[in-house]
Amino acid sequence: MSHMQSYTIGQAARLLGVSPDTVRRWADGGRVTTHRDEGGRRLIDGRDLAAFSIEVGQSSNGEEEVPYTSARNAFPGIVTAVKLGDVAAQVEIQAGPHRLVSLLTREAVEELGLEVGMQATARVKSTSVHIDRT
Repeated sequence: MSHMQSYTIGQAARLLGVSPDTVRRWADGGRVTTHRDEGGRRLIDGRDLAAFSIEVGQSSNGEEEVPYTSARNAFPGIVTAVKLGDVAAQVEIQAGPHRLVSLLTREAVEELGLEVGMQATARVKSTSVHIDRT
């Protein structure tokens, strides 16, 4: 089993599409759980951040500026669900207010080592969503 990734306040802010101060306020208010590493930095466990990113994405009113689109249609975010079948798989990524779902092979998911709580980038080309591990 792999080691669960944790995120700094700054990394979480980038993935959520908000400022680090906003994430600190959410943590101070108990909306997201943090812990401290040996150096005293506040960290958020990947699974906790994945669950929280869904909550933030669902509560988004769509009025704020969306920093995730680019000429190459890349959506950096956090993996919120991985459903494995015998041959196919479904991966969900929350990228700020955007929820992206990709259908790909189980083999591809296993080769990328995708799991809930890890950072990944969804790349949209035409009607396909490609996942890059970041």
